Amino acid sequence: MGEILQASLTGFTQVFGWPAFGLMLIGIAVGFAVGILPGLGGPTTLALMLPFIFRMTPVEAFSFLLGMVSVTATTGDITSILFGVPGEGTASATVVDGHPMAKNGEAGRALGAVLMSSLVGALFGAFALALAIPIVQPLVLSVGSPELFMFAILGTTMIAALSGRTVLKGLIAGAAGFLLAMVGLEATASIERYTFSQLFLWDGVGLLPVTLGLFAIPETIDLAVQGTSIARRDAEKLGGVMEGVKDTFRHGWLVLRCSAIGTYIGVIPGMGGSVSQWAAYAHAAQSVADKSRMGKGAIEGVLGPGAANNATLGGALVPTVAFGVPGSLSTAILLGAFLIQGLVPGPPMLIPEANGGHLSLTFSMVWLIVISNLITVGICFLFLEHLAKITFVRGSLLIPFILFLIYLGAFAEKNAFEDMAVMLIFGAVGWAMVKLDWPRPPLLLGLVLGPLAENRLFLSLSSYGWEWMARPGVMVLFVLMLAGILYPAFQKWRFQRRFRDSYFPRFARVSENPGATQDGRTGLRFTPEAAFSLFLALFFAAGLWMSLDFPGRAGLFPWIIGGPGFLMALVQFGLDLTGRKGHESLESMAHAGAEPTPDVSARRTLAIWGWIVGLLAGIWFLGFAFGVLLVMFLYLKAGAREGWGLSLALSGSGFLFVHGLMDWVLKMPLPEGFLWSWF
Repeated sequence: MGEILQASLTGFTQVFGWPAFGLMLIGIAVGFAVGILPGLGGPTTLALMLPFIFRMTPVEAFSFLLGMVSVTATTGDITSILFGVPGEGTASATVVDGHPMAKNGEAGRALGAVLMSSLVGALFGAFALALAIPIVQPLVLSVGSPELFMFAILGTTMIAALSGRTVLKGLIAGAAGFLLAMVGLEATASIERYTFSQLFLWDGVGLLPVTLGLFAIPETIDLAVQGTSIARRDAEKLGGVMEGVKDTFRHGWLVLRCSAIGTYIGVIPGMGGSVSQWAAYAHAAQSVADKSRMGKGAIEGVLGPGAANNATLGGALVPTVAFGVPGSLSTAILLGAFLIQGLVPGPPMLIPEANGGHLSLTFSMVWLIVISNLITVGICFLFLEHLAKITFVRGSLLIPFILFLIYLGAFAEKNAFEDMAVMLIFGAVGWAMVKLDWPRPPLLLGLVLGPLAENRLFLSLSSYGWEWMARPGVMVLFVLMLAGILYPAFQKWRFQRRFRDSYFPRFARVSENPGATQDGRTGLRFTPEAAFSLFLALFFAAGLWMSLDFPGRAGLFPWIIGGPGFLMALVQFGLDLTGRKGHESLESMAHAGAEPTPDVSARRTLAIWGWIVGLLAGIWFLGFAFGVLLVMFLYLKAGAREGWGLSLALSGSGFLFVHGLMDWVLKMPLPEGFLWSWF
């Protein structure tokens, strides 16, 4: 115990030594900017920063790198709340309730809540790292492949159940996400699956293009259609920053539980922040008495993901430091820093320096997470009022910046132009899902968990055959999965049975005849809802047909997922044809009259889609920097009818940002443009 306390004290003093502390501040500044910028990502920036640590000592190197990666999740939540654009791929769950709060004029409260919960989560994860080191081995080895497979399925079904009266839609969306995760080269035999002979698909469908497409594009379209600022209520609620801080302590037990979820998922190798955020969001939603508030600006939907995301890093460092097995993508890149510094993860990191180990360095990592988050949250609180006021700037000035940041984020993950087209496709899918009342989070979570689920299923079959299904842990998780699906549906049915006739008589009258429309007609109707369900059924059918050519293991998981997905999509198609799901939802009735007239809405929707596609065309023809310059100027001058001076200034700043920071400073290989290839 004395050696541990001494190592902890030594690690604390090392952090405040020079130049380690200065390098940590530089890392915090870089991480702050990276988190704010949608899509650039902590792992990408970590990879870019590794060459700078060759001449640093281990403490200096990890001060710089951990100072940077510790804060990206925190600042990424700011962008998610203000713009509905995830600043980090691991911050996507914050969008679901955080951005609706910003729309409701509660940006300050949401930011206060997410920052304070993030700080609590970071402290929880850091001290969990310190306390878990002696017992890490049994903690990691307590979960086998069968249980990990069930965890992946359980997480997706929990999110699917959040869709309330449309649980079936949530399950279909989750299955579609799992099938999308099969795109690319199969891990063991390098067999191409669903790549259509496209080289950029060998690595699969990128998480960031899908996330930005599903969430950022529909929000941008909605902002353009409304013709308002992001926040649609008065600024009187802007001063709710301290209210958000108080929310963290009002729901303190929830924040601690979600911090524990984030830490434990971080400890399990291969899961990471994306999984922990959605798992925490699902837990927060299950903890809310009135689940209809989720997705509409519930504070619990902000606190849970915020705490879990920041707690994940501490948990992910446990297997990384102890076994050299990264718990997340960021810690996988940090392994490169270990090698550059001549360090070997494992027992030497847990042995005091007197015995030839690096225990003080391990504890310095704990203190780095704590101190960097304290500094970051303090700085954020100083500028929250100014950040929150961004939501009251008129949308016409924000839309061009949001669009080019979306494209930049989609490109940055793999530096592939095709990913921007993928983002555009999923933008159309996400927009359709919003308009047709389909839940988006299950699809995204299926994409995240798909590779893990397939790998663990194969290992389970290899080790136990089909007997793995009889393991006690698997059976417990299966029961929890069924309860997670059935209980919300039962709760919703009970609520509707008791209160619908009293509070929504118009809805009740339509519902008396499930096959009737509002004008009293019955029979089959091929509605847009039915068309989308048919599209998904054909998607699953195509996946099953193509998987017939996959040998052995490569075709197993697509059939296990695609078969039930196809059957569920057919059931939903039948329900949509008969009109059983075609009447007004409680949500649409509650917001009746909030939208512009249908003609205005259709005209604005077509216009913004034209600008979205036009920006991609401009980037393809002129290159990223000049395409952004031209399309931003045309949008501001012709589309938004802004003045010459403002249009030139804003489009010029966008050009300088892309060309100066991303191209010249960070050396990002941005698309040069088809036009310049002629010269």
